[in-house]
Amino acid sequence: MSAVSNSIFNNYLTAYGAPKISKYDSHKKSELKSTYNSIVKANKDAPWYLPIKDQDAKLGAIGLKESARALRSSLAEIGGLNEDGAFNKKHAASSDPGIISAHYIGDDNMESVPSFDIEVKQLASPQINVGKFLPDIPVSLSEGNYSFDVGIGEMNYEFQFHIGNGESNRSIQNRLVRLVNNAGVGLNAQLEQDGSNAAIRITSESSGVTLGKDRIFTINDEHTSKTSGAVDYFGLDNVNSSPTNAVFNLNGEDRHASSNRFTIGKMYEVTLNDVSPAGKTTSISIKADIDSVEENVGQLIGSFNDFLKAVNSYSGQGLKTQLLGGELEGITGAYRDALGKLGINIEDEGTLSIDSDKLRGVAEDSEDIASTFSTLKDFSNSMMKKSAQVSLDPMQYVNRKIVAYKNPGHNLTSPYTSSIYSGMMFNFSC
Repeated sequence: MSAVSNSIFNNYLTAYGAPKISKYDSHKKSELKSTYNSIVKANKDAPWYLPIKDQDAKLGAIGLKESARALRSSLAEIGGLNEDGAFNKKHAASSDPGIISAHYIGDDNMESVPSFDIEVKQLASPQINVGKFLPDIPVSLSEGNYSFDVGIGEMNYEFQFHIGNGESNRSIQNRLVRLVNNAGVGLNAQLEQDGSNAAIRITSESSGVTLGKDRIFTINDEHTSKTSGAVDYFGLDNVNSSPTNAVFNLNGEDRHASSNRFTIGKMYEVTLNDVSPAGKTTSISIKADIDSVEENVGQLIGSFNDFLKAVNSYSGQGLKTQLLGGELEGITGAYRDALGKLGINIEDEGTLSIDSDKLRGVAEDSEDIASTFSTLKDFSNSMMKKSAQVSLDPMQYVNRKIVAYKNPGHNLTSPYTSSIYSGMMFNFSC
C-alpha cells in the first residue's frame, strides 16, 4: 500500500506540484503539533460537503497546496519566518561567478563576516566508463539470464537481465541503459554513438575519490549469481575517465575537496565552476546592504508572481481561482501606495514589477534601511500568512456542495476534512 501511495503522490507532484525541496520543509514536533491544532480549529465548525468527484479539482487542490508551500519556502529564505528578520537576509558576492558562485548560509545577525580569496587549480570530476562500440547486429552472447555486480563505496548491487534468441547488440545496450538508470544507485547511463556503432557510457553522480581508492564504482561479473560474460562483451568495466578531487588555494593555503560544492567556515556554500587563470583569485564576500536589499526584493516579487501565475493556471479546473486571486489583489491593493514609493508597481494583470533605479535610489538615500523598507516586511508577512492558509486548507478554493451544517456546540473533531484529497498525500508539515 505504501508503494502505491508513493507512486500516486510522485505522479501528482511531478505533473502539478513544485518539486523543489528546501531546508524550511523540515519541522520540529512543536510546529507539527501547532499545524495539527490549526487544522482541528479550522474544521471545528466547518459544514459537511459532498465528496469531490471532479479529478481536475482534486489535482488542482494538490497543485495549489504545493504552490503555496513553494511561496512559503521562498519567503522563508529572505527571513520571512521571523517578522523582525524579514529582509535582513545577507547575500554572498563573488568577484567572478563564472569561476566560483557562492551562497551565504551563516547567521544573518553577524556584524562582521570575513571574506575569502580562492584560486581554483582543478575541478572535481566523476568517474566515466565507456564500453565497447558495437555494431547493430545479433548479439554474440548465448541466450540466457545474465547478471553483473556493481560496487559503490561499501555497497554492492546485482543487476540481472535476459538475452533472448536473435536479439541485437543495440536492444541489449538500450536495456542495460534503462536498467542502470532505473536502479537509482548513483549512476547515470546513456548510449554513445560513433557512426553506426554504439557503446554504453556510465557516469557516477558523485565526484572525487577517498584516500586509498582510485574509483567511485566497479563493475564485474566474476562472482555473480547468473551467467557471466556480459561485462567483458559490452566493456562495462572500461574506465575512460578516472575521478578527481577539486584542488584549490584558500587564502594562501592549499586545499582539496571531493566535490565542486562545499562550505567554508559554516558561512558560505561555494560552487567551483571553472579553473582560475594562473595566479588569479576570486574573492568571496558579503554584498553591501543595498545590493542585499535589492536581491531580497527581487526574490519576494518573483515568488509572488510565480504564485499568482500558478493560481491562474488552475482556472477552469473546478477551483475558485477568482476567489484566491481576489484575496491576493486585496493584499497588494492595501500596500499599493507604499510599494509604489519604493519602486514596486502593480501591473494590470496583478503581477508586481520593480523599478530598480528608483529602488536603489530610495535605499541609497535612506538613513535606516530597516525602517525604510518596513512596508515590504509587512507585505511579506501578509503573504506568509496567506500561503500558510492555502496550505492548511486548499479545499476552501474547490467548488463543493454543502450537505449540512454541524450542530453548534456538539461538533466532532475532523482534522483531515480540509485536506481530504491533498493533505493525506502531502509529506511535509501540512
